[in-house]
Amino acid sequence: MSQKLVLTRFSAPGSRARRWRRFREKFVELILFLAATSSVLVTVGIVWTLISESIPFFKHVNLWNFITGTEWTPTFENAKFGILPLLCGTFLSTFIGLVVAIPMGTVAAAYLSEYVKPGTREIVKPLLELLAAVPTVVYGYFALLFVTPLLQKIFPQIQGFNILAAGIVIGFMIVPYVSSLSEDAMRAVPNHFREASAALGASPLQTTFRVVIPSAFSGMTSAYILAISRALGETMVVAIAGGNQPQMTFDPTQPAATITAFIVQISQGDLPHGSIGYQSIYVAGLTLFVITLSFNIFGLWIRKRFQEKE
Repeated sequence: MSQKLVLTRFSAPGSRARRWRRFREKFVELILFLAATSSVLVTVGIVWTLISESIPFFKHVNLWNFITGTEWTPTFENAKFGILPLLCGTFLSTFIGLVVAIPMGTVAAAYLSEYVKPGTREIVKPLLELLAAVPTVVYGYFALLFVTPLLQKIFPQIQGFNILAAGIVIGFMIVPYVSSLSEDAMRAVPNHFREASAALGASPLQTTFRVVIPSAFSGMTSAYILAISRALGETMVVAIAGGNQPQMTFDPTQPAATITAFIVQISQGDLPHGSIGYQSIYVAGLTLFVITLSFNIFGLWIRKRFQEKE
């Protein structure tokens, strides 16, 4: 009896500590589960809102005419709801931004990963990432008041509001997204890949572009897809510098409107709630959501294919 009492006295503090540790672990698991669930619920709520508000719109507008129409005038008396002009402006600004961001971001990532000393990298990389912290409205006025006058000296025919300046500034804005994630992917490449390349007589430049970048491309794909999504969803730069004129044009020197710029323009309260013009906001948002989701699915597929090859 005395031995059982002694064992109980010595084992009770340990059992309490184990119960307290299990309780903390369960509590942390619960917090993490709630955090993950809340993000899913928010996404479901956004999708539900977009779909529920878009259904009444398509009761008045034919889906085929919406997809193939070349006029977008929801505020006019004889309203037209062809989404192609907004898609044209969105893809044009995104394409220009990616032409600027992907080469610059990839080269910057290669430089930070392969050529810069660790101490210098710790200074340069945060400075580069500060570009992502600048408010987008600042980028918008930078495009309008600095980049556009500069372009007008090169292209005299360019207008005061144009999609070229907006796209170039979007490109500079998303460079940190490309460079930071791409640099992380390159640094994850094992060093023996570089050593084997150097042993075969390859120069550092050849090693970077023929060994490191191909090996890290599956991870770099995520950076590119994030940059595409960020460029597609950019609002203030195109709203300030793009011109907000929904027209079918592939000329970047002309003004154009994007989906996000249209949403900003209509959300100012000029249209009554529940009108077909007001519902077009949600239809435009749903269209942008579908496009972004498609690009993300395509990016995941590409990344999976490259991982299988590796």
